[in-house]
Amino acid sequence: MNEENRIEDFIKTVMGHIKFKDMNALKTLLNSANDVDVLDMVHELSTENQAVAFRLLSKDIALFVFERLETSIQQDLIRSFTEEAAIEMITELEPDERVRLFDEMPATFVKRMLSALSLEERAMTSLLMGYEAQTAGRIMTPEYVRISRSVTVAEALEKVKHNAKEKETIYTIYITDDSRRLEGVISLRDLWIADPAAKVEDVMESTVAKVTTDTDQEEVAKLLQKLDWLAIPVVDKENCLVGIVTIDDAVDILEEEATEDIFDAAGFADIAGKEADRSEVLTKGSLLKIWAVRLPFLIITLAAGMLAGLILEGFEAILESVVIVAFFIPLIMDMGGNVGTQSSTVFARGVVLGHINIQYFAKAFVKEFGVGISMGALVGAIAGIIISFWLGIPMLGLAVGIALVATMTLAAVLGFLVPYVLIKLKVDQAAGSAPVITSIKDISGLFIYFGLVALLMSGYLEPTYEVTGKYITTSGFHFFVDTVEEEATVLGRVPDNSDAEIPYEIVIFDEVYIVTGIRDGAFSEEELSSLVLPDTIPNNP
Repeated sequence: MNEENRIEDFIKTVMGHIKFKDMNALKTLLNSANDVDVLDMVHELSTENQAVAFRLLSKDIALFVFERLETSIQQDLIRSFTEEAAIEMITELEPDERVRLFDEMPATFVKRMLSALSLEERAMTSLLMGYEAQTAGRIMTPEYVRISRSVTVAEALEKVKHNAKEKETIYTIYITDDSRRLEGVISLRDLWIADPAAKVEDVMESTVAKVTTDTDQEEVAKLLQKLDWLAIPVVDKENCLVGIVTIDDAVDILEEEATEDIFDAAGFADIAGKEADRSEVLTKGSLLKIWAVRLPFLIITLAAGMLAGLILEGFEAILESVVIVAFFIPLIMDMGGNVGTQSSTVFARGVVLGHINIQYFAKAFVKEFGVGISMGALVGAIAGIIISFWLGIPMLGLAVGIALVATMTLAAVLGFLVPYVLIKLKVDQAAGSAPVITSIKDISGLFIYFGLVALLMSGYLEPTYEVTGKYITTSGFHFFVDTVEEEATVLGRVPDNSDAEIPYEIVIFDEVYIVTGIRDGAFSEEELSSLVLPDTIPNNP
């Protein structure tokens, strides 16, 4: 069994225990599992199930997992804890991790938690919180090992061993004077292989790369990455050592800063956090929360679908006259839908990767318009030619071709414009873009297509008619009947180049009458109204 399948089976087993409320089995499973597996499992659970599973973890596993969770998940878990459990967990956190969590929590909660800490922990936490956000001082930890340059290597190793459990890292040891001024640094490896009787000052590195408390956190992380160190010292203005920034913090910072820089370059400096929160709601939130985000847009789509049905009803005469017109509705709708999906995906990826700058959105928008109309022209030409030769109806091919050009161009434009507008309105574009694009595209596409059919294929359509007194007026002809109490159904079609009088078949009250068609303009309205009905119309056929 490969690693991925093993993790999937583990998560399924956990979910099964939760579903059947077998808490004893779940507790045994979680506390006998690998710490990293438990961490992966917590990420896959819903917020409610995360809290259930977390309460069953041993103290050590719970602390390991909690420290490595995203701050948003930590917040949800803390809210699910009792006051005592929350205090216990926060007390066990490293000061820098504690401050990072406090930055996202309500002030009243932070105040309660601070008051519950020991004097030493409270002092260290307050110290870090006193530094400006996103600086080395705010993210550093005061848990490090420092020694004097005058001690021997053996004495230094003994101190490292004594402090190992209490400090965040012991792999780099810092040398300071009595005033904590940084004088040098030595790795645990170099200290271990050095002569035990030698003085630390003889084996230490006197040139030390360091940062100050007000150094930007991204600069700190990049320097740590460049030096390939596990930690970097942080000093104040007097060169006194006040803390260290570790590599795990640097990795988190680089990831966060990269995301923020990408969105900032795209003109969406505040989107990263909002999109993360929205994504969490849509993937791990309760059913009601997911409904609240997604259903409104689906209701919009439902309403648009109803409106599209009304449009089809309005063009019922065309559909009845030339049924083949309906064959190409799916083609036009699907091509428009595909282009809209492509464009919205291109826009979203462009924003995320920084390829689309909001300040130059108009430029990207115009380019996408060009892409849409060029693709539409190519696809429309291909479809129009195929339909013309396949069915032998050039006008239908032309109507479909032009409709494809218009619909695909519109869809491409909407694919950029709709998510942009939704983001500007602070609406979830992930849930809203597709329904809005589909609704506008479908309604517009139907109007365009049937409008073109009506315009280009009028010669292929059945005559329209209306009841007027004792005669029916229809595209260029008047049909006389004895009595007309409701609209007649016209069967067949009289050619436009027919003579003035042609027998014509209509149905009135389900009975067939043969009438004489008189071309419009052959008689005036007055003459028509005074004409005597022809003998060719039987009263009782």
